[in-house]
Parts: sequence; C-alpha cells; structure tokens
Amino acid sequence: MNGTSEGPAPAADLDGSAVTESDIATSFRTEPPSHRAAFAAAPLAMAVVDREGMVVDANPAFGELLGAAPEELSGTLAADLVDLASDTRTWHAYREVLRGRQAKLRCKRRLKHPDGHSMWAQITVTPLAGDHHGSPGVLLSVADITARRELQARLRHLQMHDPVTRLPNRTLFFERLTAALEPESYEQGGTGRIGLCYLDLDGFQAVNDTLGHRVGDRLLAAVAERLTRCADEAGHDRATAPLVARLGGDEFALLVEDSTGTEQLADLAESLLKAIQAPFDLSGHRMSVSASIGVVERRAAGTSATGLMQAADTTLYWAKADGRDRWTLFDPERNAHRMTRQALASTLRPAIERGEFRLEYQPLVGMEDGRLRGVEALIRWDHPQFGMLTPNRFIQLAEEDGSIVPLGRWILATACRQARQWQVDHPDEPPIFVSVNVAVRQVWDSDLVADVAKTLAETGLAPHLLQLELTESAVMGSAGRPLQALQALSDMGVGIAIDDFGTGYSNLAYLSRLPVSVLKLDGSFVRGFQYEGEGVPPNPADEVVVEAMIQLAHRLGLTVTAECVETSAQASRLRRIGCDTGQGWLYSRPVSPDRISGLMGVQA
Repeated sequence: MNGTSEGPAPAADLDGSAVTESDIATSFRTEPPSHRAAFAAAPLAMAVVDREGMVVDANPAFGELLGAAPEELSGTLAADLVDLASDTRTWHAYREVLRGRQAKLRCKRRLKHPDGHSMWAQITVTPLAGDHHGSPGVLLSVADITARRELQARLRHLQMHDPVTRLPNRTLFFERLTAALEPESYEQGGTGRIGLCYLDLDGFQAVNDTLGHRVGDRLLAAVAERLTRCADEAGHDRATAPLVARLGGDEFALLVEDSTGTEQLADLAESLLKAIQAPFDLSGHRMSVSASIGVVERRAAGTSATGLMQAADTTLYWAKADGRDRWTLFDPERNAHRMTRQALASTLRPAIERGEFRLEYQPLVGMEDGRLRGVEALIRWDHPQFGMLTPNRFIQLAEEDGSIVPLGRWILATACRQARQWQVDHPDEPPIFVSVNVAVRQVWDSDLVADVAKTLAETGLAPHLLQLELTESAVMGSAGRPLQALQALSDMGVGIAIDDFGTGYSNLAYLSRLPVSVLKLDGSFVRGFQYEGEGVPPNPADEVVVEAMIQLAHRLGLTVTAECVETSAQASRLRRIGCDTGQGWLYSRPVSPDRISGLMGVQA
C-alpha cells in the first residue's frame, strides 16, 4: 500500500477506536482465548507485529483495508504496509516502540488502497506485554480518518477564505506571507526576493452609502475576479501565479513570491489599475471606480511580514495623497523622512517642557542709513537626536497637533524679554523692535490678545516695540475673530506685518481695510535683482513690479521690508526705488542675542 507521511502526532484518542484498541491490547495480555473473537470482530483494522517488525496476525478489517486476506499478510513487514519508513523521525519512533523503549507511536498517513482510492489513516503502535504465538510484540491499529480530514479541510477553507469574494482572507494571506519569508522558502533556489501590491478602492464607501451593501458586495466580487485574472496572466510563464487576497473592507493584496524586481511589480500594478478602471455593470448599475496601489519589492532575507506590510501601507497612503488612481513604489528616503516627521511630532510637546527650543535673531536694517531698526525672532529646536532644527522641520507639525499654541507663547515671552533686556543694556541707543511670527491657529485656539497684553506687562516692553508677523494667505479674507484680534492688537500699539507678501493674493486694496502697518516683500522678488554687476543684465520687469508695490504700499501708509537681501547691488536698487528696511545675509545671518548687542549703534 502506497502512502505519504505526516509524521508522529501527539497521542490522542480517536472517537470509537481507542476503547476497542485498549480492550484488544488488554485481552492479549490477560485471556488469550478471548482475544480471538474481539480481535476478529473489531471494526478497527489491527495487526499483531513481533519485535522484528513482522506481521504475526491480522484481523479481517486490516486485510480489507489493504485489499488482501489476513493470512496473506503474516510474515510481511508492517512498516511497508502502512508507510512507517518514509521519514526518519517516524521510523526511529517506530523502532523504539518495537524495542520496548517508547510507550506508544501515533502518526497520520495518506494511504492508497489497491483499488486506487486514497484515504487518510491514523496509525497507532502500542506494546504488548504478554506473548502471542510465542513472542511478545506490538499491536498496530489503523483508523480511517478521511471523513474527519475532509471536514477539517472544509472548515479550514471557510475559515481562511472571504465569503464575499471567495478569495483567501487576511489570515491565510499572512500565513502564506510568513511562510514565504522563512529562510528555507527562499534559500532553496528562486530569486530570493518578494513583492507586494497593496490595493484599495477609491471612494468605495460612497458606493455602500448610496447603493447599499448588496451592490457594494457585488462590486467587491467583480473586482476580485479582475484581480484574479490579472494575477493568472502575470503567472502564465511562472511556476505560480501571485496570491490574491482580500484583507478586509475594500483592501486587497497580491503577493509575488520569487519576484524578479521592481519592473515586474510595476507591470502588475499597471495591469491592476487598467483592469479596475473599466466600467462595471452590476444588476442594472453601471459604475466606474479607481484604485490606489502601494508597491513594495525587496529581498526576502531580513524582511518580516510586519515590516513588509507597514511599508506597503505607507506606500498606499502615498498613492492616495499623491492624487489616487495610481500606483506608488516604496521609497526608503521618503519613508525615512516620514519616520523622522513622526518622531518629531511625538516629542514636540515634551520638548517645550524640557526647554529644548531657543531663539536666534536676524537684523532688520534701515535701507537709507544702514542702521539696526529691529530683529526677527527665529525659533530653533536643539533636538537631542537630530541636532539643530530650523522652523521648516517642525512648525507645520506644531500647527497640526496644536502645540504651536504653547510654543508660540514661549516664543513671544522669550522675544519680548530679550528685547526689553537690550533696551536696558543699551540705554543710550534707540530701542529696537522685535518681530515675532504668529500662526493662524494661535488666533483661533488661544486668546492671542490676552497673551500679548500679559507678556508686555510682565516684561515691561512697550507695545510699539513688538511686531507680529502673519502670512499673507492667513490674513487675506480674515473676518470674525481673527480680524477682531488683529484690530485689538493694533489698537494696543502692536505692529502688524504681512510676511511673504506677493506670494498670495497681493490685494493692496483689501489690505487698506486691515490694521496692517508693514509689508515684508517675499524674497522671490528680491532674487530677481541679484545678477546686476555679474555680467548678466537684470530683468527690468522685476524692478517695475517691486517699485509699483512699494509706491502703492506707501500711499496706503505702509512701510516695506525686503527679505533675502544678499548683495550690495540688490540693496542699492531697493534703496533707489524707496524700500524702507532690508533683511538678509548681506546684513547678517540669524545670530545669538549677544551678537545683536554688538550690532546696536553700528552702521551696516
């Protein structure tokens, strides 16, 4: 009888067979005459085997199982009849039972009957203490467990497959993925690489909400058919096609074992997008949907299932953020930036409490006389892991999570305190103002007017020596609370400046109705002046535009500060067309407070 092994299994009783086996074994040890009737009538296939492994006696059920008369089996090797020698572990255990060194052996085998059908059998080998035909031996029993195996297989299939699409579900997918990442899977030939397309439908929830879950389920089933077709086509010239699974909701995954590189995954992702883009006809509903796909391809060695899925999930998010209806390939550098961003976001608030922030100050210089008029306070984060970070690395994060409010209060208090200290340390010099950037969220999520009033009172700084900077896009269209706050601050004597002017609406007429006193001209306009004197003719249009903006601002009673002044040629042209103050590396980079003290009273 031919068979395939499943190795020794833990000893466990079989329904309806263990008692019979035990009774027969007992009768062999106690009442030899009585065992014959029980042995012959037992529905369980059994044979007595001697210490050499030869069949001594077999009951009719055993003969029927093997398609032979019981007497014909005497003298044959029991191990050959039920395939006990096919794997080393089982064979060794069987020999140990024959020699009396092991109490029992239980294993499963797939046996082939002489008439051609296959069956699953549980084989049990138990020592016999007494003599039978003159020599002690073992009792070998074979129980047909085919029906149980088939039931278990059906139950497993139900447990491992999605009822809507009939695709493998998340559990089976991760089982296959984990197995594919085991060293024995990729070290025995193949490419040693693995690929994954992680897909979800764009706007699927709207289908459920408008047409109902029944139509939504039909759409999922139709999508599954198309994905399976793409996988079959992709695996046409390969040993196995990609595994298609539904992970839940409208999320699907295609696992490519032994992938050949990113080009293969890109081709697969492209075919998936095209397949889904074709319209669906579902019970009278014609609809078009799209999908976003995250694509990951890498060496299997050193990759974990969790790590691969995290990368795929991140890349799927990128695909959606980049516009949907597209596939995106995992980018380690982009992921490293994202991880850094997450690390910064998680430590922002504690960093404020730990005092990891400090301010540097960049001079604002009068264009006519080159003297220091004020400074802009610029925040820096002295991060213990990433070093000194400029605002573009963390201010947006602070605005997103609301920590800009406590951070803004700290900046305001520190800058005002420092401005007052300069005034005290240099009583013979005209006091300089300090300009502080304010985010719109500070206006909405806190009482900015009260915060400013309290800070000025506590530091003793005069209101006119404080200037608050807001971006043009934040101020334009202001109404309600933001406008009321700006007006209250202006009435208090605090200066209001529009930062990066010229990059947004540039609506000077609207500005005339706002309590704004200063325009800070965006550096992109100033950079157009930088080629003068360098053999490249300047663009006359740049000067015309900037001059017109300055003249209009002056007519509205506003002063103008030019940002990013880097050369004396730029400064000369700005001075010629009437710009009031300048800020940039020509005068100074952002520096520490003591360096500002050294610049007071000095002409640039």
